[in-house]
Amino acid sequence: MSTPGTSVDAATPSELEIPFSSLEYRRHQMFPRLCAAEIASLRRFARPMSFKAGELIFETGQVALGLFVLLHGRVRIESRDSFGRSTVVTEHDDGHFMAEMAQLSGKPALIDGIALTDVETLVIEPERLRALIVADAQLGEHIMRALILRRLGLIEQGLGPVIVGNGDDARLIRLQGFLRRNAYPAMVIDARTDPDAIKLLGGMTTGPGDFPLVFCPNGYVLRAPDEAQLASCLGLVPTFEQSHVYDVAIVGAGPAGLAASVYAATEGLSVAVFDQRAPGGQAGASSRIENYLGFPTGISGQALAARAFQQALKFGAHLAIPGKVMDVSRHEDIFTLTLQDGQRISARTVVVASGAAYRKPTVPGFDRFEGRGTFYWASTIEARLVKGLDIVLMGGGNSAGQAVVFLANFARSVRVLIRGADLNASMSKYLIDRIGSLPNVSLCTRCVLRGLEGDESGLTGLHIHHEDEGADEVIPTRHLFLFIGADPKTDWLAASDVELDNRGFVVTGFARSEQGFSASSARYPLETSVPGMFAVGDVRSESAKRVAAAVGDGAAVVSQIHAYLSQLAKAAA
Repeated sequence: MSTPGTSVDAATPSELEIPFSSLEYRRHQMFPRLCAAEIASLRRFARPMSFKAGELIFETGQVALGLFVLLHGRVRIESRDSFGRSTVVTEHDDGHFMAEMAQLSGKPALIDGIALTDVETLVIEPERLRALIVADAQLGEHIMRALILRRLGLIEQGLGPVIVGNGDDARLIRLQGFLRRNAYPAMVIDARTDPDAIKLLGGMTTGPGDFPLVFCPNGYVLRAPDEAQLASCLGLVPTFEQSHVYDVAIVGAGPAGLAASVYAATEGLSVAVFDQRAPGGQAGASSRIENYLGFPTGISGQALAARAFQQALKFGAHLAIPGKVMDVSRHEDIFTLTLQDGQRISARTVVVASGAAYRKPTVPGFDRFEGRGTFYWASTIEARLVKGLDIVLMGGGNSAGQAVVFLANFARSVRVLIRGADLNASMSKYLIDRIGSLPNVSLCTRCVLRGLEGDESGLTGLHIHHEDEGADEVIPTRHLFLFIGADPKTDWLAASDVELDNRGFVVTGFARSEQGFSASSARYPLETSVPGMFAVGDVRSESAKRVAAAVGDGAAVVSQIHAYLSQLAKAAA
């Protein structure tokens, strides 16, 4: 949070869209000094705690008690990395408060807080901290801004876990992308070229199958972990109280799910949100959304998702990300959701916001190249990989257009493959015009992918067929970006017997009866055939596949949930 080091290849914080250089001029916002009136206001949410000189107030890798307000004394904030080095981040004295985004949600600390003198503090635990932020809007704004900027500082410094591996390894890229989309700081070290890797690996027995290695802040070392294992080591997965029954469980943290969580939480409902990867869904992978109301210069999908995620936390929604729901069942008006780790969560209503899964080409041997030259999104991580190279992108929708415009800034050339005669039927005109002005982008119409070829490193070329000419071509490339649509993510609903349409999307009261889908038992526009289960966003049959429409669904469903819960209460009376 002070001046960062130079050996950082961290998860880029595009979700907040604030360049680090500006943080140097925002230290007064990162580390505000609370006045006497502000401290008096927060006392009703806090309890006093004292520490002796030399005591740890909070420790890297351990869950802190909450936000600490320093009444008297001095505290040093330090970061510790896997090399055994300590770096002073800042020092606090009277009137400062100590916390970052982890303390808002009860996650493990990323830094140490060490009392330099005997200190007197007020501690505000996460639940009470959220109540304070809502109750005192002005003070809450100062605190939230500081927490966000401090997290941004940690991301820029590359604090948190250290990931060691080959820079182009698909497994490393997947972990790096997972942390980036969850706004979690990390440092990436190339095992082949970085001298720091030798220090970390000294004395360790490793083989090719062990990489990437992850050195977690709590001291554990993971060998080639998946995202769930990494999340568990970092303490990102919450433990739920088995006896608690939520008013609403939302499955999916895309724009629809996040909107539902924010509006439901602000209206006093108890909310649990689950997503198996990261906030934002497919929209979170968009490099820039320029047609969303209120953002005339555009906003990245990840920035939009990050802001909504922070709002949901602020208003008290319980977010389990990553948290994969395996199935859901209903008994006596109560739903039971089973998570991948075996936890069971109870809720009176369920909102299906699980969106869609990326569609894959139906060509022989495609699975061999999953993660070895094929990508389903275009972020700063992928942009670094394609710098100065010739790449290919398949797809003609708006997401494809946004990716083309973004990647053209880095790649030497971008060749776009579409099956249609032009882009007019599937892409917004502003994107078509922008793509047409890019000198390093070429459009291949009526092109069909027939096959892929590669070597031990991954993809090396594409076999395509030109339908107009009846000719075949081999395009040399090591990077293929796929934006060819998505299929509904509804496999986890199999046990619920919810009604689906002939494409697998969830039918709600909005479905047209002439198509043969009526969700006849639904009493509300967004309710499914299962009472108390609602569907919003892209997973809903006949929905408009737009970010704004998904957010509208998420907002609208809350009033329908209130009406349903009111009917339940009347029936039980």
